Amino acid sequence: MADTQALPPPREELSPEKMTFLEHLDELRRRIIRAVLGLFATFALCFTFSTQIFDFLMGPLQSALPPGGELIATAVPEIFVLHLKMSFFVAIFLSSPIWLSQVWLFIAPGLYENEKKFAVPFILFGSFFFIAGAIFAHYVMFPIAVHFFSTFGSQDVEIRLTVSEVFSFYSKVLLAAGLVFQIPTVIFLLARMGLVSASFLWKNFKYAVLIIFIVAAVLTPPDVVTQTLMATPMVALYLFSIGVAWLVGRDRQKPPK
Repeated sequence: MADTQALPPPREELSPEKMTFLEHLDELRRRIIRAVLGLFATFALCFTFSTQIFDFLMGPLQSALPPGGELIATAVPEIFVLHLKMSFFVAIFLSSPIWLSQVWLFIAPGLYENEKKFAVPFILFGSFFFIAGAIFAHYVMFPIAVHFFSTFGSQDVEIRLTVSEVFSFYSKVLLAAGLVFQIPTVIFLLARMGLVSASFLWKNFKYAVLIIFIVAAVLTPPDVVTQTLMATPMVALYLFSIGVAWLVGRDRQKPPK
């Protein structure tokens, strides 16, 4: 009986106002519009610094090339379009607090009152891990992956890559890393909603590792090196997330104030 009293009351008692399906759709539409507006406002700001962004992102692209390799442009507007793409790409990461806040505001009505205080940690940690994943890919994953692929070159083949193709590969690697680094944030959210627990995550650790390597294989080029570079931090983040779920589980056992 004591255990039952320690549990939070039914969610309906704390959230008496229920939204219809159409109201949920309308709320989702408004959150998406605000997130997109925030993204484009950040993009406009980033484009004013497009030259500095271009120089910064070109660093790993050029340093990853083998000796004698070079990046080329094959179309007149290609460099200008690349400035636009790079500015928009950086804006995705810099605007992460904006669109993560919209995600939180969309799910907040379904949370307990004492759970809504985690809005700031959710936005801060979500933004931190998203940007941390990009930094890891920028300085570690991408240079190692390109160096690995360039080792299969030959003296008979001159490596001349278009800058757009290299940036396309670069952006995919960074976005993939940014998304998989959200594992602790997702686990935090699911644990707060009571959908997962630390014991459940630990019990299914071996299956999680298998899924992680499958996901890493899908998100990365078909080589063991890049897949391992993606999977290793995912496993570490999963273990970290078990601790997060344990802390959240302890907090959920406390009666709401």
